[in-house]
Amino acid sequence: MALVEAKEAARRAAFERRAQAHAQAQARGQGAELAAALSEVLAPYSGVLSGYMAIRTEADPMPAMCDWARRGRVCVPVIEAKSQPLVFHEWKPGSEMVRGPFGASVPLEGAVLEPDVLIVPLVAFDRSGNRLGYGGGFYDRTLAMLRLRRPTLAIGLAYAGQEADELPLEPTDQPLDMIVTERAVLRFAAAANGA
Repeated sequence: MALVEAKEAARRAAFERRAQAHAQAQARGQGAELAAALSEVLAPYSGVLSGYMAIRTEADPMPAMCDWARRGRVCVPVIEAKSQPLVFHEWKPGSEMVRGPFGASVPLEGAVLEPDVLIVPLVAFDRSGNRLGYGGGFYDRTLAMLRLRRPTLAIGLAYAGQEADELPLEPTDQPLDMIVTERAVLRFAAAANGA
């Protein structure tokens, strides 16, 4: 099976696992546990944080974004063009939002910022810090660009049920430094980016 086909098959299976994990987390009220775990992981860091506006069955980073906004600047990703890195616009609690590409909300107005710490959405992850995204490569391009400039911390946010034993990978896939779930915080070697 070609790599593109393998990734598509893995993505289909991962979307099903994520939907189930999301439903279970909602039924058990585990959203607060996940949010608290993420806020605790972020507490020692400073600089500009990139979060995201959760869509569909993504784990929601909003409580941690609001916590960070009380002590620092927060931004969210904006897709400006296909096959390009993401651009980040400043977000504050109460910012006026509009619908952006893929259905995610983006700030109507906001300064362009460059994040030091990114909360990264994902479809699936493995125990080596790899992630499977939506297939556009936006976060991979963005993390590669940011990591060339300076240490950049990438934290995946997911439900434990999104874990896969193995993921099909490409050389351009950027690993995560941590993954936070409602059950555990997984930390990985950060030698590649100096974080």
